[in-house]
Amino acid sequence: MSGIVLTFLALGGFALLMLILSMVGGHLHLGHLHIGHVHLHIGHGHFHLGHGDAGTDLSLPVIAGFLGALGFGGAIGATLAGSTGAIALVVGLVVGLVAAVPTAFLAGKLVNAAMNMATDGTLTSSDLLGMSGVVITPVPVGGYGEVRLAVAGQQIKFNARANEPLALGTRVFVIEVPSPTSVLVEPTA
Repeated sequence: MSGIVLTFLALGGFALLMLILSMVGGHLHLGHLHIGHVHLHIGHGHFHLGHGDAGTDLSLPVIAGFLGALGFGGAIGATLAGSTGAIALVVGLVVGLVAAVPTAFLAGKLVNAAMNMATDGTLTSSDLLGMSGVVITPVPVGGYGEVRLAVAGQQIKFNARANEPLALGTRVFVIEVPSPTSVLVEPTA
């Protein structure tokens, strides 16, 4: 194996190592670099040229995807070139760049899609107010029973108190949430 191929493989391996370290250890924070209109946040994954949104965003997955595809694609190209000199280097660089540019572009699109994915807000105790459910363990006066509430499309069991005894199967709605695991309920009828 030639030194050119080993260099390309080392570049690809370095890119994989950076991705693995970022997944295991979160994001690596090395600091911020501001030079004129160039704003580089190393480790945070942002690189902006100029002002506003006209800059190019470079994140760790984009850089690692580019370097990985350049390295591994370059190693394949240099090996297939069958030479150990300048021809292998040029073929390796061309094949690596042909693989690296679309890989970096797609990595950027995937990161943006994942970061901008719409999600539901986190439920809070106040979201339980007015929810309806059913008694699954009878609720005695002054004691606790259990109710099952439909919360965000899921059936969740809560400890329940009531101002009157509630029998098994009674339909109820929540009027107060004294704690994250208990509710105060009233019968619906």
